[in-house]
Amino acid sequence: MADVFRGLNLLETLKESIENNKLSDVKDAVEDLLISRINLAVVGDRGDEKASFMNSLRGLGPGDEGAAPSPSPAAPEEVAGYPNPKHPDFRLWDLPPVPTASPFEPEGYMDRVKFLRYNAVFMTFAQTPHPNSVQVFLEARSLQRQTVYFLLLASVKDTEKNLEEKRKASLEVLTSQGVAQPKVYLVKPSTLEKCDCPGLLEDMGKDLPEIRANALLLALPTLTSTLVTQKKEAFKALVWAAASLSGGMSAIPVPMVASMVDSSVAVRILTKAQLSLCLDDESVERLARQRGLEPARLKGLRTCALSAEVTKGEVKSRLTAAEKDLATVSSKLLEMAMPRHARSASRSFAAMMQALNGAVDEMAADAEKIVTAALEDGK
Repeated sequence: MADVFRGLNLLETLKESIENNKLSDVKDAVEDLLISRINLAVVGDRGDEKASFMNSLRGLGPGDEGAAPSPSPAAPEEVAGYPNPKHPDFRLWDLPPVPTASPFEPEGYMDRVKFLRYNAVFMTFAQTPHPNSVQVFLEARSLQRQTVYFLLLASVKDTEKNLEEKRKASLEVLTSQGVAQPKVYLVKPSTLEKCDCPGLLEDMGKDLPEIRANALLLALPTLTSTLVTQKKEAFKALVWAAASLSGGMSAIPVPMVASMVDSSVAVRILTKAQLSLCLDDESVERLARQRGLEPARLKGLRTCALSAEVTKGEVKSRLTAAEKDLATVSSKLLEMAMPRHARSASRSFAAMMQALNGAVDEMAADAEKIVTAALEDGK
């Protein structure tokens, strides 16, 4: 799709597209966010730390179905792909390590693993980055690819002191190889909420085109309370876009005005929200298992019916209730939400906004409680 999202807030960009009658962009954005299409590559030796990192990015433990195994069954030169069980269009690609032989041509390695097709690439290492890996990084930068990152993966044997020593030595290697303003992210593969991973995700959000950054955000597990808040805001932008299309807010007619269609779109959005916020039974049970907690304790924190199960009946009842309750929606709220050129908000727009935003708020509150309990009780 036409990339109208770079460098702009998602909601503001969607509003701008509606105002300019770029409805195809908005519809593409809604589909993109519901699908979460993104490809990330992980370069480095195929050991326990790399497998654990790839699994944690997908919310999986080593024994879960679909988890990347260690040792890897992939041939030394083979690229292996691992889809996310809940978001199949979010794929992690296990790339073989950069050869250490000399002389070395980075272009040959990059062509072989199709380096430039990935939205972002993690260059992982356990000690210090090899000079050949630095050459690959510099070649990628010369081709205007900014989304390449050096990750120092901690092992269970590492201490805080020697990790900082490794980071310092790694920065010296990068500087000596000509990397300007080098950055090394320290990552603990099985506990991504610690160390530098939250900062890495924040930097990626700035470097990626916005639609890809939001697709990544929605596909990631709920590692921290901050991620829950960010997911909630992304879903509210998605709700606004779907409601705007459904309500016929543009001068160009859009065939999404029937309440049956509204209900279908609402179910898709809230199902995606349930999976993205890791509220479904399987995700909650997996988190409890990883943190050594009783699943029933975490499941009991879900107070919104949609957190446990998204049903068409529940969604329809919320839409119906919102339509009956439209008189309580302040005109100021609607004026802020709708495009400038619109003179009035349709009942469909207002009902979807009220019903879905309320549902997203309730589901995010449940996710916040679960994440807080998991991080505190599972220490």
